[in-house]
Amino acid sequence: MKLSSIVLFSLLCCALANAAPQPEGSAEEGQTKSATCVACHGPNGNSPNPEWPTIAGQHEQYILKQLQAFKAGERQNPLMSPIAQTLSEDDMADLAAFYSQQTRTGLEAPADKVEQGERLYRGGDSQNSIAACTGCHGPRGNGNPTALYPSIQGQHGVYVAAQLRAYRAGTRQTDQNQIMRDVARSMSDAQIEAVAAYVQGLR
Repeated sequence: MKLSSIVLFSLLCCALANAAPQPEGSAEEGQTKSATCVACHGPNGNSPNPEWPTIAGQHEQYILKQLQAFKAGERQNPLMSPIAQTLSEDDMADLAAFYSQQTRTGLEAPADKVEQGERLYRGGDSQNSIAACTGCHGPRGNGNPTALYPSIQGQHGVYVAAQLRAYRAGTRQTDQNQIMRDVARSMSDAQIEAVAAYVQGLR
C-alpha cells in the first residue's frame, strides 16, 4: 500500500473515531471487574501464556473495539467470545480503561529472526507488495490510538504470528479497510515468524 493511501486512510479513521463517542470507563471499576481476565491475561494485563495477548498498555479505544467485536460475533475465539457476551458497554469501557493504564513488560526477540524481522517491519517487501509495519504501528510499535491502530510493542511473537495467519486466511476480519488482510495475504510463513519475533523484542 502506498504511503499516501495509508495517510488518507488514517485521516478517515480519525474522523470516524471522533464521530462515534464511546462510554467513558473507570479504571478503578475495571480493576475490580478484571478478576475473570487474570487467568489468561495476568493480574496486570501481561499474559503469562504466549498464545494469549498481553493487553497492558494497549490503547483504551482499541481494547473497547475488540471487546465489542467479540460480543457482536465479528471476532471469534472459543475463550473470549463467551466472556464478552456477559459484558455490558460499561463493563467493556471500564476494563479498557484499566488495562490501558497498566505497564507492559518487555520481552526479548529470538536473535536468529531479528535481522529479517526488522527489515520487513521497517521497510516492507516491495517485490511482494508487503507494506512496512511502521506505516501504521510506528517505528517502536506504539500504534496510533486515534486511528485505532494497536500498540504491538513487546507483544508475544506466538500471538502476533497467529493473528497474521488468521488475517491471511481471512478468519479474522476486524481490520479496518482490510489493511491487515491485504498485507498478510502476501506474507510467507517465514516472513510472518520473523516479523512477529521482531515485534516481541520492540521497546
